[in-house]
Amino acid sequence: MRKSPLVVLFLFLVASPLFAQKKRATVPAAPEVSAATVERVVKTLASDELRGRASGTPGGLKAAQFLAAEFQRLDLAMLPGLSSYEQVFPAYESKVAALFVTLNGTPVAKEKVLLNSAQPHLNWTDADEPATRTLIVGPQDKLQPHMRSIVRPRENLVVILDPVHEKDFKKVADYLSHGTLRLDKAGNAFSSLVILATPPTDGKVKFRVAGNTTLRTVELRNVVAVLPGKDPAYATEQVLFSAHYDHIGILPAVAGDSIANGADDDASGTAAVVALAEYFKKRNDNARTLVFVAFAAEEIGGFGSQYFSRQLDAAKVVAMFNIEMIGKVSKFGPNAAFITGFEKSDFGKLLQSNLVGTQFRIEPDPYPEQNLFYRSDNATLARLGVPAHSISTDQIPTDKLYHTVDDEVESLDLVNMTAVTAGIARAAAGIVAARQTPTRIAPEQVAPPKP
Repeated sequence: MRKSPLVVLFLFLVASPLFAQKKRATVPAAPEVSAATVERVVKTLASDELRGRASGTPGGLKAAQFLAAEFQRLDLAMLPGLSSYEQVFPAYESKVAALFVTLNGTPVAKEKVLLNSAQPHLNWTDADEPATRTLIVGPQDKLQPHMRSIVRPRENLVVILDPVHEKDFKKVADYLSHGTLRLDKAGNAFSSLVILATPPTDGKVKFRVAGNTTLRTVELRNVVAVLPGKDPAYATEQVLFSAHYDHIGILPAVAGDSIANGADDDASGTAAVVALAEYFKKRNDNARTLVFVAFAAEEIGGFGSQYFSRQLDAAKVVAMFNIEMIGKVSKFGPNAAFITGFEKSDFGKLLQSNLVGTQFRIEPDPYPEQNLFYRSDNATLARLGVPAHSISTDQIPTDKLYHTVDDEVESLDLVNMTAVTAGIARAAAGIVAARQTPTRIAPEQVAPPKP
């Protein structure tokens, strides 16, 4: 059927707005944080295959190589001076090779003695000058107040621990089995010795200690990628997005499971870093340079962030988003997270200002008594003046899965975890675009509270 000119004109006028609407709909939408990436990365890192990702182990190496491949997939730049995404550095570990101890003339069984030392040779007696400090922890005493002196001695120390504290003795043994790596080759000049034995009734302690240790070098690696800034006026300024990818490895078996998978701690934060790298790469509009880093060795002393901080100019780092345990809903409910050290800079307030009108919110740390600001990699950069804060959702006072074999992917809320990652992306927008610059942290703000 032929259409009259008037009918054709009418149809054209009606169709024109529809055509325009259809054309506008083809314009690409702003990228979103990929839930698929979040899930894939956290599941890979927390898999049994990686054996808990302890630093210096094959599982830790596999985790680093996986993350490097993720940054390669995103075609991110490498940190200047590196030829790969892996920032390799040495750590050192001393192991007891031989130890002989007598207490009041009686030899002590080797399973009743713990030595914490970086010295190749020890030969102590109670008659030495200067004297080795002797500490008696009796049945009614507590070992906890003396833990720092044992783990990081500031003088040579012999501790006589009553057998009623055998559980504490085992905790010290477990810590020393996981936490003996160090960054400096020489190590601590002082040593500590713990003897599980009934203290003498007269309080007099005579001892002889002869021991040797061996030293081995362990290769550790951070995984780092860079998205250069697009605005020449701000490209020399850096914004860090970080998390630690290591965990604590193998524990005594519980119901046949000995792998501490570390799904929440901190595969969750590391997955967020990869997803944020993907998000900002797709946006491709960051004024400042963005640095994405997965730290090694957080669990054994924060060695990865310490080494990393020595390779950069802290004055050029305008902010650090350290993401630590975001796998579960926070005490503030879904679509919420908290910031450690909220009062130490205006970092948190700036992030809150970018979330006005959204479903997501960021709150100050609700657990100040836990000193969380000092317990992750952000503290290393904060001590250099960087507005460096951790973002978390963990309800740590009641978290029964923390550092256990049950911290597995099945315990995570992946939907909320993705929402938290997206919330961080939105909250960071002003800092990434150089519209906002957080205040620096004063050195006196970073001195940890006394134990």
